[in-house]
Amino acid sequence: MEHREQVAQLLEESPIIAAVKDDQGLEVALHTECRMVFLLYGNICNVAELVAKLKDAGKIVMVHVDLIDGLASKEVSVTFIRRNTRADGIISTKPVIVKFAREQGLMTVQRFFLIDSIAMENCRKYIETGNADMIEILPAAMPKIIRKITDYCKIPVIAGGLITDKEDIMLALQSGAMGVSSTNHSVWNL
Repeated sequence: MEHREQVAQLLEESPIIAAVKDDQGLEVALHTECRMVFLLYGNICNVAELVAKLKDAGKIVMVHVDLIDGLASKEVSVTFIRRNTRADGIISTKPVIVKFAREQGLMTVQRFFLIDSIAMENCRKYIETGNADMIEILPAAMPKIIRKITDYCKIPVIAGGLITDKEDIMLALQSGAMGVSSTNHSVWNL
C-alpha cells in the first residue's frame, strides 16, 4: 500500500494527531487512542529514544526535522532520521527536505503557515508538485481556507494550530481536513 493510501486510511480511522512538544506531552500521548504522533521536539542525542517509546506504544511517528536540535535543514538530517530511528516519516517546512525524504521511502508531511495570500499561492504551487504524502496547514482555525485547499488538493490535508476543543476539530474536519494535529492534550481523546 502506498504511503498516501495508508495515511488516508489511518486518518479516516483516527483523525486526531497528538503533536508532542515536550516530555510531559510524550507521556500523555503514549496512553491516548491517537494512532499518529507528530514529534515536535528532541535533539540528536535523544530523538531515537523518543521515537522508540512511541513506536513501542504502537504509534505512527512523524519527526519534525526542522525542530530537532542539532539537525540542520539539510538532506543529511533525513538520512540521520531514517538510519538512526524507527520513525515512519518526517515533517518539514522545507520542500527540498520533504522531496528527499519521500525519495528515501519515508512518509512525508509538508507544513505550511498560511499567513497571507502569497503563502496560499505558494501552498497551491507546492501541492501541484506532488512531493508530499500529506500537507499540514496552520492555523487550523480557518474553515474557509481549509475548504479552498481541500477543493484542489488530492492528498490528505491536516489542520493544525490553535485547536482548543471538540468544536475546532469538528469544524476543521467538516471543512475538508482529513486530520487535525494539536499539542492540546485535552483534545487527544475526543
